[in-house]
Amino acid sequence: MKIAYLFLAHDNPELIRKSISRLSGPGCGFFIHIDAKSDLKPFLMLKGPMVQFTEKRIPVFWGEFSQVEGMLVLIREALASEHGFDYLVLLSGSHYPIRSGAYIHSFFQKNRGTEFMTLVEMPNEQAGKPLSRLTTLRFPSNRPFLRFTFRLLAKFNLATRDYRAAFGDLKPYSGSTWWALSRDACRYIVDFHESDRHLAGYFVNTFAPDEAYFHTILGNSAFSARMRRGLIYEDWNGQNAHPTMIQEKHLRYLESVQEVCLNDLHGPGELLFARKFSDKTLGLVRRIDSMILRKDQQVPSFSQA
Repeated sequence: MKIAYLFLAHDNPELIRKSISRLSGPGCGFFIHIDAKSDLKPFLMLKGPMVQFTEKRIPVFWGEFSQVEGMLVLIREALASEHGFDYLVLLSGSHYPIRSGAYIHSFFQKNRGTEFMTLVEMPNEQAGKPLSRLTTLRFPSNRPFLRFTFRLLAKFNLATRDYRAAFGDLKPYSGSTWWALSRDACRYIVDFHESDRHLAGYFVNTFAPDEAYFHTILGNSAFSARMRRGLIYEDWNGQNAHPTMIQEKHLRYLESVQEVCLNDLHGPGELLFARKFSDKTLGLVRRIDSMILRKDQQVPSFSQA
């Protein structure tokens, strides 16, 4: 089992360094895309024989298709690697593992063939995925006049469009940005993107395409039958656009259970990573490290299987 961890990041170099240290082991590689708007120098201390920065850097803007473009850069480089990675795991600079690298490696080995991507068919109001995310026209930051104009029009419901012409027979899906996918699923995404740019063109002018573009591609494929919820612990209570930072109350919960599991509208599953941390919360990260060492003394049951 070979795992490629893909970091789509713009900050927190020390947190990423600790993540790499925690996850490193036989068969692991690390691919890092640093936002072209960010200074690369603080990240250059991230070194190792299996650590690779993407040569191409995209200026990434939150909630825009540039996030998808950054992901595609990472996927292509990981797929092109001579190491032949079995799984690609997408993380941000604010993620941190809540189990050891060895445990995570064994988890993927045990669940080989499963795709881990939280997704629902749209619309799904309970999951916070209304069709308006697709039907509201929104222009990216590199078109500021149109962006401002149509955001104003959207307030009066005057910036709508019909997604069905672009989607054809495809059903719309949406979910969490962060996933862990097999090599075959990632190759399918890249091949689809290269052969059908019409769908991508539509998503360029939508809000949060990172939460729907790959999901729509895989949700309409044979991979959907192998899909399970994602592996990320997040707290969205009381939040609108972003999860809350990990705090003491979250640590108490993570420490109180041997396996962090959820069973909700996205189905059952174990969680292996948490978000959000930062370079300013490394004290909490050290608590996580101690917790991981304690849990590793227990025999894993791998409840996801």
